[in-house]
Amino acid sequence: MPHTVLLAEDDRAIRNALERALTLEGYQVMAVADGVEALAQAHRNRPDVLVLDVMMPGIDGLQVCRVLRAEGDRTPVLILTALVETADRIAGLDAGADDYVVKPFDVEEVFARLRALLRRTSPVGVGDPIGGAPAGGAQVGSAPLGGPPVPEAPRQQLPERFIEAAGIRMDPQARRAWRGARELELTRTEFELLELLVRNAGIVLDHSTIYDRIWGYDFGPGSKNLAVYVGYLRRKLDDPDGPQLIHTVRGVGYVLRED
Repeated sequence: MPHTVLLAEDDRAIRNALERALTLEGYQVMAVADGVEALAQAHRNRPDVLVLDVMMPGIDGLQVCRVLRAEGDRTPVLILTALVETADRIAGLDAGADDYVVKPFDVEEVFARLRALLRRTSPVGVGDPIGGAPAGGAQVGSAPLGGPPVPEAPRQQLPERFIEAAGIRMDPQARRAWRGARELELTRTEFELLELLVRNAGIVLDHSTIYDRIWGYDFGPGSKNLAVYVGYLRRKLDDPDGPQLIHTVRGVGYVLRED
């Protein structure tokens, strides 16, 4: 069965062009012109993925996303936006969006981001690691890219399905995460990025590796997509008086460690 896309875009020319392109790519498309109809369609016929324009009259794309997330709907959301400031991107992520494309966009980039979102929501074995790590997944206390082992927590305190490093504890099966006693409210992409860093704690992951593991596509050296997500994840992770956990290795990538 083809994947279903709910497309909400008030610009008729863009909506029609994107609807044709997605249909030719093999998607089943439900195209609407505003946020009210997008919510109605999402409630009537739950799609596999939503593509929402930010600036629509009445209920905009971010409001649609907030409503769906408040209802517990975790359908992946790709935001289309002409707003390029970091604060605008953060607002989209804060609303619960999983990814965004900046206008004007190349339709091939939209296709690539949709494929990546749909891959992450495809059925997989419970507890499967991100990015095709060895079969059986990394257990607590292991680092799949060949780095030093993460200190193992006592079994009686931490169930085996959990992973832990640098004071971060995660339950990939339930998709929950904590720093110390504080539970973290993470979007799908933030959770998967943090899981990748925790599983490889102490190992510097380069940009292309992270893009491949999380998005399934390397957006190139000019992309700020990863930096935006890392910055937003830091805001949720770091305590005012505590050490920073995600460190930037200039020109290379990122590493999770406690200094």
